[in-house]
Amino acid sequence: MNFFKSKPRTPTDLVRGIRDTIPRLESTVPGSEARKKATEEISKNLQSIKALLYGESEPQPELVAQLAQETYNADLLLVLVQHISRLEFEARKDVVQIFNSLLRRQIGSRMPTVEYLVARPDIIFATMAGYENEDIALNTGMILKEMLRHEQLSKILLYSDQFYKFPHYIETTTFGISCDAFANLKETLTRHKPMVAEYLEKNYDRFFASFTTLIMSSNYVTKRQSLKLLGEILLDRANFNVMTRYIANEANLKMMMNLLRSKSKNIQFEAFHVFKVFVANPKKPLQIETILSRNKDKLLVFLRGFHNDKDDEQFNDEKQFLIVQIQSL
Repeated sequence: MNFFKSKPRTPTDLVRGIRDTIPRLESTVPGSEARKKATEEISKNLQSIKALLYGESEPQPELVAQLAQETYNADLLLVLVQHISRLEFEARKDVVQIFNSLLRRQIGSRMPTVEYLVARPDIIFATMAGYENEDIALNTGMILKEMLRHEQLSKILLYSDQFYKFPHYIETTTFGISCDAFANLKETLTRHKPMVAEYLEKNYDRFFASFTTLIMSSNYVTKRQSLKLLGEILLDRANFNVMTRYIANEANLKMMMNLLRSKSKNIQFEAFHVFKVFVANPKKPLQIETILSRNKDKLLVFLRGFHNDKDDEQFNDEKQFLIVQIQSL
């Protein structure tokens, strides 16, 4: 009989074990035996926490509650995000699973981790900053995506200066990271519609000055995705006031008319879905009507030959509607 069998480690032991070991990642030399021991110890504790949350047997609510409270008390979520690049590959994935499991935890109508993060916006911003390191960007991107499901957390990011880093991450990173950053930008702008509509009305000039840089990007994927997202934003009922303001601006109309002449059929197609809103507006401002009237003949020739090979009944109906509208100018 083994009288010295170790007791299972409590949530307090596991959280403190990680919290106390992480400083050794900073103070030891990469590749050294001390660094190796520290990363192994952290990985082991993360696996134990993951087993507690996702184990084969049903998670025990008391232990999970204790783990969550210890995590908040030790500020472990921030520390893990800040040091995730120093962890082993599998440990990084464990951090994502642990973070997102705690985020989804619910007690009645309360979501304790969401409440905790509302009071600690630096954790949201640290996660966003993960896009600056390609080794961890997709890990932190998954955490950010889970955060953005919650309106309170999405609102903190949207109303911060950090939100305006999205174009930088989309334009200057590798293809995979750029796509992930764009997906989270789209999530921020489309999931919580009334909140976003209010934001866009209050911050119209700053937002569209930034977003237009994506529409005018030299990167084909960025340009196409941004045009498509613009169409979604303008055509959403929640954004009616924003749409009305956007389609009253002659610079916006000229930009869409130029994009209709793109060499890419897909760019043309996405631009068409924004252009149609300008034409369909029954209360066109004088400057918009003037531009359309001045280009009436060219637009009619263009539209009559536009994507005639497309077997899409709705698109063909919309195109015919625009032709009639322009003819009547």
